[in-house]
Amino acid sequence: MSSSFGGKAVALFLVGILVGLAAGYVAGGIGKVSTEELQSMRTELDNLRAQYQVLSEQINSLTRKLKIGFIYVGPIGDYGWSYAHEVGRRYLESKFPWIETTYVESVAEADCQRVAEQLVAAGNDLIFTTSFGYMDPTLAAAQAHEGTIFFHCSGYERAPNMGTYFAEFYQLYYLNGLMAGALSKTGKIGYVGAYPIPEVIRHIDAFALGVKEVNPQAKVYVRWIFAWYDPTKARQAAEALISEGVDALAFTEDSPTVVQVAEDYTIGGKQVYAFSHYSPMLSYGPNSVVSGQLVHWEKIYEDIVTKVRLGIYNNTNLENVDYWWMLKEGAVELGGEFGVPINQKFENELKAKFVDDPVLGRISVYDLVMKRLEQMKEETVLFDPFTGPIKDQDGKIRIQEASRASRETLWTIDWFVDNIVGSPKP
Repeated sequence: MSSSFGGKAVALFLVGILVGLAAGYVAGGIGKVSTEELQSMRTELDNLRAQYQVLSEQINSLTRKLKIGFIYVGPIGDYGWSYAHEVGRRYLESKFPWIETTYVESVAEADCQRVAEQLVAAGNDLIFTTSFGYMDPTLAAAQAHEGTIFFHCSGYERAPNMGTYFAEFYQLYYLNGLMAGALSKTGKIGYVGAYPIPEVIRHIDAFALGVKEVNPQAKVYVRWIFAWYDPTKARQAAEALISEGVDALAFTEDSPTVVQVAEDYTIGGKQVYAFSHYSPMLSYGPNSVVSGQLVHWEKIYEDIVTKVRLGIYNNTNLENVDYWWMLKEGAVELGGEFGVPINQKFENELKAKFVDDPVLGRISVYDLVMKRLEQMKEETVLFDPFTGPIKDQDGKIRIQEASRASRETLWTIDWFVDNIVGSPKP
């Protein structure tokens, strides 16, 4: 960036000198040159002035800070979704001296447009709205402020000045399902869900597909709490599931509460396995957390912000800009702690459990997890959990044999696979 700035500054200086010399020559040369020569010189002067103006505007844009606003649905201390986005914002602040960021936390969906309007009025050039429920309010704000760039997380509506982005977890939920199915002694595995929307349903289905692959008789029991962040409801749901015989828990709720419940029971003598969500939670459950899913929002934010700065993205060309980054892009990571894909405490159990795979042959669940992880990181994605045949709870084939679910199917999914107990409906 500095070399680009330096080159343009030099060019601007030289063009400025040429404009001054040309203007003086034209003014002083009247009467000493022919009319044709004078007209040619004036045309050249106009061209130089135009170049000077363009370069001047480019220099101004590079010296001015890019102002970025973030809108969060929960508190940044939730240690889940909003906290993870906040980590991404802080990363941008630490890496790029040419940006200035601000955020507003705990914004209700009904207040999103109003807050977005305030961020526009405060002079923000780029605004990130970070909840599925913000989609329509973000679109309305974008349409009302065509000069501002908007990016909405987890939605599908776009506009010339509004793109979409998401770090997708279903591959990781599938891997966690493999481990949950292998470790469960009761064959009953619980899931505490936030809201029955496609994103959460997709993740629960992927988790259940992993469970079924290694433990065909096991069932996944789902309880909805209808909240993104509610530790009290999360605890009640987790304890209710354990009382019904569940000995492994996954969840979508923006706190480490479910992990803490599992740890409490484990320390008390009843082993409950847990799979953490969004942020590193191994420290909250060192005796219960097997693995989990971790996000790298900074990867996506860095890419978007850089392209906005360079002018690759602007307020007229975002209608088809849609990030859906997964393992191969490095936007997500397996584990309950960064750099720790599986808690060492449970490695031997997973290595002792074997399954027969039609392609890989007889293989331990530990090795199967690592193999699938490697396959899904490949540029061509050699394996996908949503490969048919896959049936729903009513026995209907939803994904045909040897076919992979399309992006559209996964983005709008509203059905549960056949080893789930519970309803995907509100």
